[in-house]
Amino acid sequence: MRMTGSYPKSEVLPGPQRRRRWTVTEKLEMVAETNEPGSSVSLVARRHGVSPNQLFTWRRLAEQGALTATRAEEE
Repeated sequence: MRMTGSYPKSEVLPGPQRRRRWTVTEKLEMVAETNEPGSSVSLVARRHGVSPNQLFTWRRLAEQGALTATRAEEE
């Protein structure tokens, strides 16, 4: 089965970095997208190149008010 669409297949990270770092704002925006009519966690995750598991975790943390900055540069 072939999927069509404009979703990125992969993201090439420069240098020795192996993980994508998402800001709290980006995480909250993705979580908000999952609540839009006709949207799903899997669809949003695929669109942004995030694991659905990770997005479910962010969603749960946001509901608990625990999705906060983890780096010094973030508020």
